[in-house]
Amino acid sequence: MRNIRSHIAHHLLLLAIFIPIFTKAQNIDSLMRVEADTFISNLPEGLQQKQKSAIKSAINGDTAALRRVRNSRNVEAELSPGVKATYLNQSIRLYEIENDTTTLPMLIYLHGGGWTFGSINSCSRFCDAIAASGVARVLAIDYSLAPESPFPTALNDCTAALEYAHTNATILKTSPTLISIGGDSAGGNLAAAAALKCGHLPIRSLILFYPVIKAYADNSESWNKYGHGYGLDADLMTEFNKAYTIGTTPYNPLISISSAKTETLANLPPTLLVAAGRDILRDQGKEFADRLPGIVRRVEFPGAVHLFITVPGQPTAFKKAVELSIDFLSKH
Repeated sequence: MRNIRSHIAHHLLLLAIFIPIFTKAQNIDSLMRVEADTFISNLPEGLQQKQKSAIKSAINGDTAALRRVRNSRNVEAELSPGVKATYLNQSIRLYEIENDTTTLPMLIYLHGGGWTFGSINSCSRFCDAIAASGVARVLAIDYSLAPESPFPTALNDCTAALEYAHTNATILKTSPTLISIGGDSAGGNLAAAAALKCGHLPIRSLILFYPVIKAYADNSESWNKYGHGYGLDADLMTEFNKAYTIGTTPYNPLISISSAKTETLANLPPTLLVAAGRDILRDQGKEFADRLPGIVRRVEFPGAVHLFITVPGQPTAFKKAVELSIDFLSKH
């Protein structure tokens, strides 16, 4: 009888520990879902159609509308107390804590925007948050945009930034062995591609948020289910893909990372991949993470939608993504 009571008490203790954790996770997911729904409802009517039309016009040589889209996304966030942002040149901005001379890890960060818009300012809120944590400095990169500069121009800009960081590691108060690279959406695509292309350089880790892994319509469950009304419509993503792949095939493994051989993917560093559960890119990101043989942590926010890193409106998803990044950068 005593053993039975002890056994029951043990299970009750486990339940007492597990249920609050489970409930907290449910509450966070519910909050993310509510915030995402509000975010979607507050997006300007016809926004993605205007963006799609602007990209189409730019592909045909008229970039006026696309320039207006770019200007609307070019707003720098306020810095946290004690954080400074310094332009090292026209396309590289360093985020760090003022007067800190400690040797720290360095995260090279690449903004999203379908390779066609977004800027060094788009990701300023995220870069500031990472720098403010004190776990790493951040280099934000203003890479060339399509369709004026299709593949491989943006990728070349990103690999040049990797080379720059390694060459100037001492000046940047880091070490060549402490340099990571990351990005969101198309920026995540560029980060993974740069890591593949720069296999000769030590890269500590990859930090990816809802990355583009296939630069074509993959007709997956998430592509079809969330193809309209969830922050990134399938027809807009198709225009992004067209703009970036002018004159080449989307199946190049440096464009569609899914095309890389498994033995090539094995060369990638430890990877954190944070996915939005209601996103057309969810399934291709999961397929990619499942193929990585090394250290990989994939976290999905079931209620979230695309854009939570660069566009304000999903604060819980943004905060959790920052926390996951800080934790991963402190270990890898």
